[in-house]
Amino acid sequence: MNSYKLTLLALLASLAVLGRYVFTFLPNVQPVTALIIICGLMLGPASAIILAMLVTFLSNMLLGMGIWAIWQLISWGLIGFVSGLLRKQLIKAPLFIIAIYAAFCGFLYGFIISLTNYQISGHFWPYYMAGLPFDTQHAIGNALFIMLFYPIFYYLFKNYKNKLFT
Repeated sequence: MNSYKLTLLALLASLAVLGRYVFTFLPNVQPVTALIIICGLMLGPASAIILAMLVTFLSNMLLGMGIWAIWQLISWGLIGFVSGLLRKQLIKAPLFIIAIYAAFCGFLYGFIISLTNYQISGHFWPYYMAGLPFDTQHAIGNALFIMLFYPIFYYLFKNYKNKLFT
């Protein structure tokens, strides 16, 4: 990992934390998951996991830390890791396929976060079913943020490909 890649991770983390803070008025609509997916696709699984750790820690310092932070880290880390593993397939895919993948990741995030309630109360399915409308908002938000951010980051990262992979 070179200093250029670390700088990109810091900028992505700043953008994700700011986006999460700015969109707090919309439940579960935030650019964090989309940016972690983009990071996994462009920079690989290790970078996406680092970004997930940074965003979870920094944004929860602003918005409140709790037991859910562990599950946020697990879910965003898993999404970033899988995105990094699928990077060769998804980079070549049309934008709407990546948006569908991002929407699926919104539901996966909600499923993993629902495990928090199981950890505390022992009840999973009622909590998960009650949270499905919020997971749907997260999925739609992910798809929209991917359609907005992915072309921009793809263009920028494509121009700097030689610097990224040295």
